[in-house]
Amino acid sequence: MDTIYLIFVIVLFALAISDLVVGVSNDAVNFLNSAIGSKVASLKVILVVAAIGILVGATFSSGMMEVARKGIFHPQNFYFSEIMIIFLAVMITDVILLDAFNTFGMPTSTTVSIVFELLGASVAISLIKIYNDPNALEISQYINSAKALGIISGILLSVVIAFTIGAFVQYIARLIFSFNYKKTLTYFGAIWGGIAITAITYFILIKGANGASFMTPETVEFINEHSLQIMLASFFGWTIILQLISWLTKLNILKFIVLVGTFALAMAFAGNDLVNFIGVPLAGYESFNSFIANPGAEPDVFLMTSLTEKVKTPTFFLLIAGLVMVLTLWFSKKARSVTQTEINLARQNAGYERFGSSVFARSLVRHVDNMALRIRQVMPETILQKVEKQFDQTEYKKQQARLGKDAPYFDLVRASVNLVVASILISFATSLKLPLSTTYVTFMVAMGTSLTDKAWGRESAVYRITGVFSVIGGWFFTAFSAFAAAFIIAGAIKFGGLVAIFVFIFLSILFVYRTHGIHKKRYAEMEARETVVVDVLTNSGIAESCSLNVRQVLSKSAEIFASTIEGLANDDLRKLRKVSREVNDLNTKTKDLKDNLNLTISHLEETSVESGYHYVQMMDYMREISHCISYLNKPCLDHVDNHHKGLLETQEEELFDLARMLRDFVGLINEVASERDYNRMNDVLDAQQRLIKFIDTSRKKQVKRIRLNEAGTRNSLLFLGILNEGKNLVLHILNLAKSHRDFSDTIFMGKEKQVKEIISNS
Repeated sequence: MDTIYLIFVIVLFALAISDLVVGVSNDAVNFLNSAIGSKVASLKVILVVAAIGILVGATFSSGMMEVARKGIFHPQNFYFSEIMIIFLAVMITDVILLDAFNTFGMPTSTTVSIVFELLGASVAISLIKIYNDPNALEISQYINSAKALGIISGILLSVVIAFTIGAFVQYIARLIFSFNYKKTLTYFGAIWGGIAITAITYFILIKGANGASFMTPETVEFINEHSLQIMLASFFGWTIILQLISWLTKLNILKFIVLVGTFALAMAFAGNDLVNFIGVPLAGYESFNSFIANPGAEPDVFLMTSLTEKVKTPTFFLLIAGLVMVLTLWFSKKARSVTQTEINLARQNAGYERFGSSVFARSLVRHVDNMALRIRQVMPETILQKVEKQFDQTEYKKQQARLGKDAPYFDLVRASVNLVVASILISFATSLKLPLSTTYVTFMVAMGTSLTDKAWGRESAVYRITGVFSVIGGWFFTAFSAFAAAFIIAGAIKFGGLVAIFVFIFLSILFVYRTHGIHKKRYAEMEARETVVVDVLTNSGIAESCSLNVRQVLSKSAEIFASTIEGLANDDLRKLRKVSREVNDLNTKTKDLKDNLNLTISHLEETSVESGYHYVQMMDYMREISHCISYLNKPCLDHVDNHHKGLLETQEEELFDLARMLRDFVGLINEVASERDYNRMNDVLDAQQRLIKFIDTSRKKQVKRIRLNEAGTRNSLLFLGILNEGKNLVLHILNLAKSHRDFSDTIFMGKEKQVKEIISNS
């Protein structure tokens, strides 16, 4: 019997490692977004600072481990076998749930997930106990409802507090420093740094000392007795040090604050959130030790009173967990995609928006806009002018434009506020042994500061607000999913025993494997999207970049056209559905190119500004081509999906000939574009005329079939629709080829002119 439960403990620790990997992938956004978004240093430097913070913070998390043991339920009323079922159900659910969110790049709360998983699993076991045993206790005696309610209330309240404090502190910081903060930084930078680092020191060292596994009682007592002296020494010491460093080395104080804040937030994260990943396995390990310490004890009657006692977690376990977190931070691509979601919602500039618009977001923006207008009407003009001067972004935007693709998403002032406010709030919660959601806090602080900085302008507000509510909605979905899944899994394990346990472990491994493939595809799409934008923004090789996009769109269009005709002719629904997904990918690619039109044109070299007009035309024609392909594919898919009668043999032959001619037409254009041999444009025009003539002839043949009753209504509508979209496609392809020729000529003529000017001036 002991062997079975030893296996359970091993499984718990195996799941803990998986959970650490999955959890850090989700929570890396909490302490990386400000440093990465402000581009305070290279990614390697940021990761090193965060890694040190995680390792140090892990040793401060010992006190938080009590939450997993007795924070949600009363362990003294559960038997050892029941406790192990609860812990297994929680860990299996946690791995599956967090990996699903990471795969789709949505930050969720590991705290919410672990709390509701513990709640769901313990409620399931409690209800089974009550149902099976007439002498069982009431459910309120099994579930620690007061503590659970306090934790949940604290998590929800943290959303409002974090957003409000973040917005307020950012407003004060911006009034002091403005967007042109370099001059003001000389006078107030050291003081700001002193306040920030002192606040971080207070909440991490003084308030968090009790939870540190390496702190002796004497050290904790000394820190508590001399907290005021430590605070004053920290403030004056850091202020003087930062001012001297600023004078002697011209160090940007804000960069130092952001890196210190990154360390502090990573440390606070590890201190608060480590319980979410290893708290349950450690509780299972302690339960097993307590069970085997009583020889002859039966797992179904041995009450877990030992979990109510205060236990200090060995520093060794905490450091091992911290090391796994650090390795995940360095090597997880999923961590990067989750981080990108939050940075995109907080960035200062408009551009590609991942989220769409919603009715609620539009209504909220309209009402807030009206309220702001009324406030401006009653405010004194002099105060308004002073405030607007501090929030003026003219110079900042010019600097962003000069930096191009190297421009940060937001400046160092906002990054420092994000980190300082979030780390203080999280450290304060840790000192109270309250498992605050680090995701909620950091996300809402970032949203509050971005709102204050007017990052949510009229061009992007509705999309950002929709994004924020999508993420918040994901949190509530996490709570519901965590409770329901843990409830079901715990019940299944209770009735299914070992078989159910190994089935769920197998399913969790399979799920993680499958989602890895999904994320790999999504990550490739994200990189492709970024490559499209970045390649266009680099002035060198701009014509080659556009030529590549044109050739890819044309080749894919011809390929989709041929595949659609083949699927229709063979009545192959699976093939048509696959082609439909390719159509969506093509639509996404052309939409991304067009959405970044302003950004691309604004970064063109001054000598090639004339090419902007032709570039706009190219984007329009590529978009029209993708629309034609969509309008062609969908009717064919619907026709086959609805089991309508297939095409006539003569119709199939005509469409196959059309697909072949279109492929040759596109091949000719791509050859001309890649070689820049525009003397062959007459050949392109001749090929286009042959295609148009072929389509017109096919139309006349179809009219004859209709008159002879050879083709039905649906057949005729579909066939004529294909011919119509085919003709539109050919026309747009030719226009794209012409626009690309003009664009390419303008770019290379501009370069030749530059070379001649350099030669003449030398």
